[in-house]
Amino acid sequence: MAGLTKRILGPTGRRKRRRTRILLVVAAVALLAAAGTAVAAIVPQNVTSGAPTPTGPEPAPVIPDPAIAAVPDTAPAPTTGGLAAALAPLAAAADLGSFTGSVADAVTGQVLWSSSPDTPMTPASTTKVLTASAAMLALSPEHRITTRVVKGQADGEIVIVAAGDPTITAQPTGTPSFYSGSARIDDMVEQISKAGVPVDRIVVDTSIYSGPTMAQGWFDPDVAAGYITPMEPIMIDGGRSDPLEDESPRSAEPALDAGRALARGLGIDPARVSIGTAPSGADQVASVQSAPLRDRLGQMMGRSDNVLAEAIGREIAINANTAASFTGAVDALGQTLFAAGYDLNGMKLHDTSGLSVDDVIPARLLDAVLTSATSSQHPELRPMLDYLPVAGSTGTLSDRYASNDRVGAGWVRAKTGTLSTASALVGYVVDVDGRALTFALMSNDRPPEVSRPALDALASTLRLCGCR
Repeated sequence: MAGLTKRILGPTGRRKRRRTRILLVVAAVALLAAAGTAVAAIVPQNVTSGAPTPTGPEPAPVIPDPAIAAVPDTAPAPTTGGLAAALAPLAAAADLGSFTGSVADAVTGQVLWSSSPDTPMTPASTTKVLTASAAMLALSPEHRITTRVVKGQADGEIVIVAAGDPTITAQPTGTPSFYSGSARIDDMVEQISKAGVPVDRIVVDTSIYSGPTMAQGWFDPDVAAGYITPMEPIMIDGGRSDPLEDESPRSAEPALDAGRALARGLGIDPARVSIGTAPSGADQVASVQSAPLRDRLGQMMGRSDNVLAEAIGREIAINANTAASFTGAVDALGQTLFAAGYDLNGMKLHDTSGLSVDDVIPARLLDAVLTSATSSQHPELRPMLDYLPVAGSTGTLSDRYASNDRVGAGWVRAKTGTLSTASALVGYVVDVDGRALTFALMSNDRPPEVSRPALDALASTLRLCGCR
């Protein structure tokens, strides 16, 4: 259980997701007043009551009339006293164990309620909020990773020059892949074949990455459990054994597996694949590109994809001209956030996915990043609001708020974080008065099956209370 990061949804969870779809169109995409952001709403026309069947002509059918309406920045904000009265009893629940939290007004950025917000806590996958933020601040949303194939040292040898793309797929052209828009081995094969280069040996150059392939605070069994794979700069479907299954067991040697996939496509013995380096100035034979960063960030946040988060962390490091390693990625992330004006006191990371049990982040910092995204302070961060899962409907919130606690369904949007004794929820909600609130809620020292319902109740209370 040490590496548990999220739960697999069964058929029941999927059915619940479909039932909430209409509610979500009404509510879930509600963004924020501070920048006049719009919300989607369905306004029924010609709605009749449940009275006895009329004797006249049949009434016109009820036709949904989708409309876009801004959340007004004049909506009343909850008071600090009102929020304290509503949240304090819930925050004291034993099910939360060690708890910290922060709630802010998305319009003004004012912190309206907090509980030990400066205390460093195990963040689990809410770390990805910081990774996404640093990526959006440092890189273009159109940034792509280019994987090249070049001629090798000897005749018949080609080299895959890995550049940090774990999303390449060996699925046949025209079929779905795990990562939408990913590069394909079939495309490499076609280009190599058209180039007329004879191939009987493949080398995989992984030198762009350095340092350990597993971070401090990770556990080897998490590879077989499907939560992570040794971090190498090229993978097939994130190193998954089952290319279409989220938490499929992962490969212990993903870069070699990528070379073997290309070998099979070219009709070469996969045993003739090895790790090495490309000759300087070698002629290019083929190249493929990843999906743009904006798409990969959405995939990372929605699925809480640890491998993708670590790869994006190294993209930030490469952009900062530092080592593409765990240390380099963490340093580049911190430098980017510090330069943007964030107070990083209390933050200590060993990875950029949050899988490490040794990571700590204060709730204050996570909430500050969300309020930046909802305001005009850092408009580059605004897309993060759409990356966040929707309560009761999408991503890692699909099976939460879907049965017992329906209050937050469609209204809460948040990044989840789950380890064996840590759970967190970082996002935003529009309250009953139409005011947008950001929040960071973090529980340690309790298993997620105990703490998550208590965290969900806190977010639901923000939706309902008004608290004036």
